[in-house]
Order: sequence, then C-alpha cells, then structure tokens
Amino acid sequence: MPCCGVLCQYETNKLVRIQSVKLGSLKWSLNVAILLFICIMLLWNRSYQEFDQVVSSVTTKVKGVAQMQLPGVGDVVWDVVDYSGPSQEKNSFFVVTNVLMTKNQKQGKCPEVPLKGRLCRTDKDCEKGGWDHQSHGIKTGSCVKFDVLRKTCEVSAWCPVETKRSPPRPALLAAAENFTVLIKNNIRFPAFNYIRRNILPNMNDAYLRSCQRGGDPLCPIFRLGDVVREAGEKFSEMAVEGGVIAILIKWDCNLDRLMQRCLPRYSFRRLDEKESNRTLYPGLNFRYAKYNTVNGVEERTLYKAFGIRFDVMVFGQAGKFSFIMLIIYIGSTLSYYALTTLIIDWLIGTRCYSADVGQNFSGKKVESVQDKQKCVLCVSYVDENNIRLVKISQKNSLQDITPISVQSHKEDTRHLGACVLLPGVSMDQDHRPPLDHKSGPAPKSSPPAWCKCARCTPSSLPQEELCCRRSEGACIASSPLFQQLVLRRSLLEAVLLYRDPLSAPAGPGHTALRHCAYSQYISWRFGVPPSNSHPAIPSCCIGRVRGEYPSPDGKYSGFRPTRMVSMQACANGEL
Repeated sequence: MPCCGVLCQYETNKLVRIQSVKLGSLKWSLNVAILLFICIMLLWNRSYQEFDQVVSSVTTKVKGVAQMQLPGVGDVVWDVVDYSGPSQEKNSFFVVTNVLMTKNQKQGKCPEVPLKGRLCRTDKDCEKGGWDHQSHGIKTGSCVKFDVLRKTCEVSAWCPVETKRSPPRPALLAAAENFTVLIKNNIRFPAFNYIRRNILPNMNDAYLRSCQRGGDPLCPIFRLGDVVREAGEKFSEMAVEGGVIAILIKWDCNLDRLMQRCLPRYSFRRLDEKESNRTLYPGLNFRYAKYNTVNGVEERTLYKAFGIRFDVMVFGQAGKFSFIMLIIYIGSTLSYYALTTLIIDWLIGTRCYSADVGQNFSGKKVESVQDKQKCVLCVSYVDENNIRLVKISQKNSLQDITPISVQSHKEDTRHLGACVLLPGVSMDQDHRPPLDHKSGPAPKSSPPAWCKCARCTPSSLPQEELCCRRSEGACIASSPLFQQLVLRRSLLEAVLLYRDPLSAPAGPGHTALRHCAYSQYISWRFGVPPSNSHPAIPSCCIGRVRGEYPSPDGKYSGFRPTRMVSMQACANGEL
C-alpha cells in the first residue's frame, strides 16, 4: 500500500556466506574465546550484581604505658592520658613519640631567641609593640643581652621562651612502638539494609585478649610498631619527628546467599613526606601546656609534642544478585562478537587469507555508490586483464589518470548471440582473416604523446584522450577479431535484428551500425561493466569504427558520459 510509506517497510543487512573450513573454524574459535572472556569477566567483576557503597563509623582505644627520662625532670611514667594528646579528630588518633619541654614559664619580660634577623645593637632596632609569626611575644622597644656575645629585642611573653628547635634523637617515647590500639568499625549498606562490624560475632573477650595480627588477619587489635612496619617505615626513625599513617579498611562484600562473604581487609601506608630534607616542615607536632600556681603566681610547663597520627579510612562496596544488571551486562557484551567479523573481514580484505577469495568477497559484499557530482569511467586496456575505474577530469588526459580501483573482468557473451543466427559467420581458426585485413589507414598526423599504439588521433577533450594500450604495441583495431566482432556489417545487422526482429534494415546513414559497433566493442572488452560507471572506448577504436561507418555530414556527437549509465543503454549502443 503506497500510503504506508516507511511504516510498512522493513530493512535488514545483506550477508555473504563463504564456504570454507578454515574460516569457519576460525570463526567459532574466536566466538568461543570471546564467550570465555565474557564469562570470566562476569564472575571476576561480579557484573551480575547490584552494588552499594559502604557507610561507616570508627572508634579507637589506645592502650600502653611507658617510662621515659625528661631532661631536667628525670624518669617519668606516661600513660594513655599523657601521650594521646589533648583531643582526637574524627576517625583518627594521635600518639606522642618525642617531646621538647620548657619548664617554669611565667608572664614577664625576657630576651627573644637570637635567630636570624632578630639580633639588635640599640633600642632603635626594636620597634615597640612589633611582632612577627615566629615571635614568642610583643617587643618592648628595648635591646637587651641574650648572652655574652649577642643582644636581642626584649619581649613580653611567657618567660623563659622556648629555645630548642630540633627534637632529641633517639625519640624519648620510642617505647610507644609496643602500644596497641583496638579499632571498632561499624558499617552499613543502606540499599540492602545490611549491618556489620569488624568485631565478628565469634570474637569474645578471651579472643580479643589473645589475638595477634601475625596469625589472624581479622584481629581488630593492632600493635603500633607492626602498623608502621607494614606501611614500609621504621618506627624508631619515624618517632623522632612524627608523621601520618593511614589504616585502610576495605569491605568487599558478596551478599548472595550461596556465596555470602563480608569480611574486612586491612592495609597500611604512610601519607606525609617521609624525607625531612625535602620538605620545609617535616613530620607532625603540636604544642600544649600544663598549668599550675606557685606562691600565687601562675606558671606553666610547655610541651612541644612530636608524634604519629593514625587515620582510619574505610571504603568498600557490597554486591547482590540483580536480574536487571545481568541482562544489561549480556546486552552490552553482545557487541564483542563483532570482533569476529572485523578480524575475519580484515584477513580477507588484506588478502592474508587468499587474494582470489578477497577479490570475490569484496565484489559480493561491497556495492560502490558514487557522488552525484562525480562521473566514473571504466577503462580496459588490451595488454591488461582487468578494468580500471577512474574519475573524469577536465584537465588531465584519461590515459594518465590514476585509477580509484581495479576490478576483474566479468565476461559477457551476449555480443556473440547474433553469431549463432548469422549464416556463414564462424570463429574457427580456418575462417580467420589475415592479420593485414583492412586494418585501416594510419593517421596522417603524428600520434599524440598519450598514444601507445600509434593510431590514435588528437582530441581537445581530456576524456577522449585514451589509447587501447597501457604500454607500446600493436593496436587492437588491427586485430582480426576486431574486424569480426566489431566492424563486420553482416554481424552488426544480425545483432540489430536480434534485438528487434521487426526492425527495418539499416539505412545508408550508418548511424545504427556505428552505435551497434560501439556496443559490440563494449560487450567484448568490458563484459559486464561495473555499476554506476561509463565505459570509455579508445580513440583508435572510435576512429576505426567511424572510418568504416562514417556519418554523412562528417559530424559526430563525441564522448559525453553521464553519471548513471544503465546496462540496457550500453547494450542498445546509446553512447
């Protein structure tokens, strides 16, 4: 029904089937390899599952007691209150490993530390009320002695000011290596309403008192020295200036009933710059003070604490079977089977498999369609067994144009159809005419440069500058077969009668015979011309036909190719 239009049409792809054991085996081998790859990736990545990201909370509890010797104080025992710092950040804890202490500081006036740029000579060098980001107090405007050799500006501050900058080596609290921490991690996957914690149901109090990570990777109690060691660092070196260590807890859970598994996996790494000589402020430290009152005067002890901060980072996902995700994965991986077609087509197209099969395959599978603005000519040379397709040019000779493609000659025996009906016409060896049979006169002027047979005539149109040969040699118009198939009048009349049995005999104008001779030459030399192309007849052959069947007025239409030339037009001699 015409009214349906595109709604009543269905389009499908055209397939080319090649009967070959090698190609068939290769096809199924590639398909099986792709299927195995898809199945392996399906199970490895659990692409059949729906996933949800973890939501978690972390709490820690550090335990350990150590004794250290503070300069000017003596042996001091520190417990968790002393070395854990004044506060803890979210999902992290801090352990003091080294200390610089300044005792008995009081509010008063004292000389500033004589660092670079702080030395003075007179009171004019000290601006009253001045300070900078490294000052310990506010300048009073006086220049006072710091020691026998140096003078610095006096400041109002907690005196005496802190003087020592570098931490002691080895670290004063190196025994913190043996401290332990209990990490409690609660997780939840909201999409599946699944709750879990790293302290598993089978971990009772007796288990937690005796478990060690060396023999049990699920133990939630960690020795700080082991954590630093597994991060690739040495605790005694890191304890001097401090640093940051990450404790990574990864949850990769499978919530399917038959394969349910949801256990934490711990790993460790250092986060800060470990090389102190490569960064301006290495390590990690902070200051805090302990205050007391002596004789009604407030005093404090200032601590510059160096230590290691442990950041607990939780990440992971849980997966559960989803029929929708399975269908999506199957649909997305079906395109992988196109690789089989691409690989085999590439092997055939590059002729790595077989040149004959590749040429035949290309002709069956690929149908060339030319641009509306381009006219494609097909050219056949007597010294080549193929047909060249060239684009017409208004500047270059047709003989010299580089072909866009080369195709095999497809034989067409229709030009011999009338020979069966024509009495006395025989192609036997005994009936062949001699080689010098009416070969036609040679052109009076010298042949053009593009001519290879010495019988072509000059032309003002580039599309008419074509010879019957690619290299120098005898002209095809001098061939006995040319006389028999193209020029013989009795044969041409039989061909015209064969096409139209009721047509009148050819008149004296020779126009029908001349066009029929052109058609005979095309069928002989081109066979079945490629679609959407126009056969081009060599100049020497055109001159030979015109000499045999001339126009009464000596005028000819010339070569005017069109974009679309049907095979019927070629058969009818409409050129």
